[in-house]
Amino acid sequence: MTPTFAPDVKAVFDAACPDDRAGMLALRQLVFEVADQTPEAGKIVEVLRWGQPSYITPDTKSGTTIRIAEVEAGGFGLFAHCQTTVISDYATHFPGQDRIDGNRGILFAGKDQIDPARHGLLIRSALTYHLKKEN
Repeated sequence: MTPTFAPDVKAVFDAACPDDRAGMLALRQLVFEVADQTPEAGKIVEVLRWGQPSYITPDTKSGTTIRIAEVEAGGFGLFAHCQTTVISDYATHFPGQDRIDGNRGILFAGKDQIDPARHGLLIRSALTYHLKKEN
């Protein structure tokens, strides 16, 4: 279930240009859908980090923070902490499928580039990142 917005998070989405906002909202919905299907992640909390909507697992600490943001060059992105292997692991499994921003994130030009199955795997990987490191 996608929760209602906290006012500070809603303000960030509201400030995005309409096309980017639509894609950012689709990613937000996907984050919560994947979280609902990933019980080991526990409760997902939406907060602002670095001025960006961010998704954390405070109860289980199973995941690394993932963020959604507009990008300066246009479009929007889904970002993970740059010192994790979330993005590089994803890029290895899906070479050439997305526009990758180093080890930081995936960039989208529009909502139609979001693949719920493929990008859902990336989100799940981020939400359970610390569980994999323990194994």
